[in-house]
Amino acid sequence: MVLNYKKSLFLFWLLSILSYYTLCSCTFANVGIDKQKIGKVVDEFNGVKVYYNGSIYNVSGRNIAKDGYNLGQKYQCVEFIKRYYYQRFNHKMPNSYGHAKDFFDPSIADGKINRQRNLLQFHNGSPTKPQVDDIIVLNWSSYGHVAIISKVTDTEIEIVQQNPGPNASSRATFPLILKNGIWTIEIAGALGYLRKKQ
Repeated sequence: MVLNYKKSLFLFWLLSILSYYTLCSCTFANVGIDKQKIGKVVDEFNGVKVYYNGSIYNVSGRNIAKDGYNLGQKYQCVEFIKRYYYQRFNHKMPNSYGHAKDFFDPSIADGKINRQRNLLQFHNGSPTKPQVDDIIVLNWSSYGHVAIISKVTDTEIEIVQQNPGPNASSRATFPLILKNGIWTIEIAGALGYLRKKQ
């Protein structure tokens, strides 16, 4: 009886905490957002602009290239990486839709072609080192997150990203570890990286 009471009390406490955080994230989702700044350039990499999006859930319409190719929803992370590959490499993905985490297919062997994206795919924990211009895929939320790798050394990578949140930087750096011939990016939820075929 005492054990059931303790379990019930624990469950009540856990649900209360989760409800509080859910309420706060919804209530304060727009705190610190400068709505006048949405769509303004905050960074640039290899001539491709990065735009401010405010809330990570904000959408300002769909961005379609002049030739009709779907670049994605303004100014989400997916829109940036697709626009980056389109402008820098004239690359169009066969599947031009999907959430960020959908860009990585875990069933594809390391170093093989991801046909949905027409890009080589490498798992986080690969003998192939990440390189500049790779798309890193992160399983950070129900939608995931994608960014472009902008710098690589033997000990870290830098990413450039769009829509990291209203107060987060467009650049972030994470450790890169080489152990037993395997390269691992030390980021929670890092699935892997995609690369244009040479």
